[in-house]
Amino acid sequence: MHLQKRDDPYELFHEWFAEAREHEPATPDAASVATIDADGMPSVRMMLVKSVDTDGFVFYTNLGSRKAAALAATPRAALCFHWKSLEKQVRVEGHVEPVSDAQADVYFASRPRVSQIGAWASHQSQTLEGRFELEAQVAKFTAKFNVGSIPRPPFWSGFRLRPDRIEFWVQGGYRLHDRLEYRRQEKGWATRYLFP
Repeated sequence: MHLQKRDDPYELFHEWFAEAREHEPATPDAASVATIDADGMPSVRMMLVKSVDTDGFVFYTNLGSRKAAALAATPRAALCFHWKSLEKQVRVEGHVEPVSDAQADVYFASRPRVSQIGAWASHQSQTLEGRFELEAQVAKFTAKFNVGSIPRPPFWSGFRLRPDRIEFWVQGGYRLHDRLEYRRQEKGWATRYLFP
């Protein structure tokens, strides 16, 4: 086995993530995030996971988006990091909860100013008549927030996925991959290796 168990899956995740930050050419914090809407329809999209700690995996979005509506209806999600250059992936499944306003405020303040304006300008997942409409919204909020700090929009915040399951995967020759699963128990984590 190339995968060595740790008592804490977050320890292993942070080791892999540090390696991905060194070697992955684009965005090592990108993950596919899957949700289920009120009708039971699944949907998946790529997102940036902005923090990971023992409380879970945090990402941010417009609260008017399809994903936010799906999470309000079914507060469960799955995400998958795939680092092609490392031939590794991490799959995470669990319950989702909103982050605190204070945490969302701190992260929003750390974003580039143009991204802050973009958050105000975008009516995410709503109908867009054309690119000019978006550019007009950007111009409007650029003028509005010409000077000083930009407050976090009330319709923009984050979610924390608290894992019930985390799986680590390493590509193997002839499709004989290594898989290590962690399942949350009342105290700690149960681990097991899985057939590829």
